[in-house]
Amino acid sequence: MHGSFGTMTLPRSAVRIEMPRNGARTETMKLTIIGGGSTYTPELFEGLVSRGAELGLTEVVLHDIDPARLDPVAGFCRRMAHAADACFQVHRTTELDAAISGASFVVTQIRVGGQQARLRDETIPMEFGLIGQETTGAGGFAKALRTIPEILKIAGRILELAPDAWVINFTNPSGIITETLLRHGGVKAVGLCNIPMELRIESARAIGVDPSRVELDYIGLNHFGWVRAIRMDGTDITGMLLEALGSGIVPANIPELDYGPRFFKALGMIPSPYLQYFYQTRRMLDTLAAETSRALVVMDLERQLFDIYRDERQSTKPELLSKRGGAWYSRVAIDVIRSLQSDMPARHVVNLANRIDVDSKPIIPELPVDAVIEAPAMISSQGVRGIPAAPLPEEIIGQIRHLKSYERLTIEAATLQSERKALMALVNNPLVADVGLAGKILDRLIENGEIAPTDRV
Repeated sequence: MHGSFGTMTLPRSAVRIEMPRNGARTETMKLTIIGGGSTYTPELFEGLVSRGAELGLTEVVLHDIDPARLDPVAGFCRRMAHAADACFQVHRTTELDAAISGASFVVTQIRVGGQQARLRDETIPMEFGLIGQETTGAGGFAKALRTIPEILKIAGRILELAPDAWVINFTNPSGIITETLLRHGGVKAVGLCNIPMELRIESARAIGVDPSRVELDYIGLNHFGWVRAIRMDGTDITGMLLEALGSGIVPANIPELDYGPRFFKALGMIPSPYLQYFYQTRRMLDTLAAETSRALVVMDLERQLFDIYRDERQSTKPELLSKRGGAWYSRVAIDVIRSLQSDMPARHVVNLANRIDVDSKPIIPELPVDAVIEAPAMISSQGVRGIPAAPLPEEIIGQIRHLKSYERLTIEAATLQSERKALMALVNNPLVADVGLAGKILDRLIENGEIAPTDRV
């Protein structure tokens, strides 16, 4: 069960510490990765190695409850750090408290239940003729149910042992988990996703300019957002990109965009790749039915990656890792961490509460101020400050309100362990939206232990 939080721990003596070759430091900046046994971890670690000095990083802790996954990843990361003469120590531990204590930043990337749970998330909905995907639809709902209780346990330990730490959340479904952390966890948190960064970089690549010259007007929810405008050096180039948009701006873990020019012209925006599940549900059902489950593909990739990580001769991030679908993962995280250390605010697209700042009006007026959205924000050592957004067009506001209702019902279902709320969440999920199917799926989830209801309906 990689990356999940549980009771299995090793004694404190199990923590291994490698001192940097350039000697001890007097100032410390500790960064902890919860779910450090993920095959994604070397992607993030590569950025820490190259920019660790810039961050003032002195200590990196990899935590996971599964030593069989943690040990090869930690060993590989130690070799990466050694090869680059990194400025920080590397720790590995199965003890959550040891990992969190004194941390300045805690990166959460857990997968409760591992890839086997992901396989259920992808296959059970398909049995009922519904989209099977790990972050959207019934599969994303199941993942949220089993993840929310664990992320709140982690948040509780952060409050106790590192109350000033920033939580950088990558755990999916990122919007739901980030909202859980902010509303119920009591921690300082910001949710990240590589999709906005990928859209920005690929847009810049399409027109042959450096990404620093490109800015996105991005709005929506995690995996449910739209690029309303793309500006190059302040000039709107959205129309040019809509005309030229092909199939290149897609992550590795979802099929290619194929809307046709008529839809792009009518919409006037660039949708997140994940919106295919909502805009082309029947086509995506056919596509998923004809393909091998992504979970099975990832399991095979992970077997190959772990072979590389165990090879003592290897110390360079393998090219194979790009097939996991986490492009720009490292850059997104480190750019945000650097901004949180800086007095100079920088613009980032993140998952944040729907307010410009404390006691302010919402960024999206149609949503509550404590609802988490995905939108641009100015980030600095003073925190995360939302940027006022132009009113949302009718084309998307109804969809956003609908999905946010589902997300908030899901959080209630998980925190209250409520069968009633769970059923209403599934009924409100646009990719389920059927009372009979919602009940059948919920029965399967109860049977599988994803939720243990304290009420029954």
